[in-house]
Amino acid sequence: MLMPTRPESVSDAATPDATLPDWSAMAGELIQARQTVLPKRLGAPAPDPAQQHAILSAAGAAPDHGQLLPWRFIAVPHPQRDALADVFAQSLRERDASATPEQLEQAREKAHRSPWLLLAVVDAERGDPEVDLLERTLSAGCAVQNLLLMATALGFGSALTSGKALKSEPLRQLFKLGPGEQALCFVSIGTVQSRRKPRARPAVADYVSTLGTTPPDA
Repeated sequence: MLMPTRPESVSDAATPDATLPDWSAMAGELIQARQTVLPKRLGAPAPDPAQQHAILSAAGAAPDHGQLLPWRFIAVPHPQRDALADVFAQSLRERDASATPEQLEQAREKAHRSPWLLLAVVDAERGDPEVDLLERTLSAGCAVQNLLLMATALGFGSALTSGKALKSEPLRQLFKLGPGEQALCFVSIGTVQSRRKPRARPAVADYVSTLGTTPPDA
């Protein structure tokens, strides 16, 4: 678990102290340790209630212009997975009337894979209308990343999944989404059963440039 005790004040943290953890090294290790582990590779146990609270609390540290809280998470407990499975199958049937029973069953099965399942939702209308949807979505993305990092710190695997069902009316009705709300993604968290080989991270030069200079591939 990569969770050292936080310094008591900003001034304390700003003063070099050999007894304090190496925050940059620990943060870098945690960030690099995060890896997508698909729901089919996750199993029990899920985070316990205290761990779930710690994971969800991490989301509250996300940047939030105007403190609008323009996002929320909806947990999907196991007794509700059949209802979600029905939504996945109905959404597929509406998109593809020729979907086979096997394809519909595959769609349904996806609702039951994750040990702990959350739906991330962004609200385009809550609070100050001057804060546009892009800012709100960025805040939601930061909240999601905080969840993933805390899950990693606690020893769990995690993944984000999406799909066309997120935009379906049956899903909106199941989760009782408001007119200004949009489903962003599902967050799956559980104990890692198997991992794929970690993908190579992009080099900094692949995604950073300096204003006024010519990009290398221009």
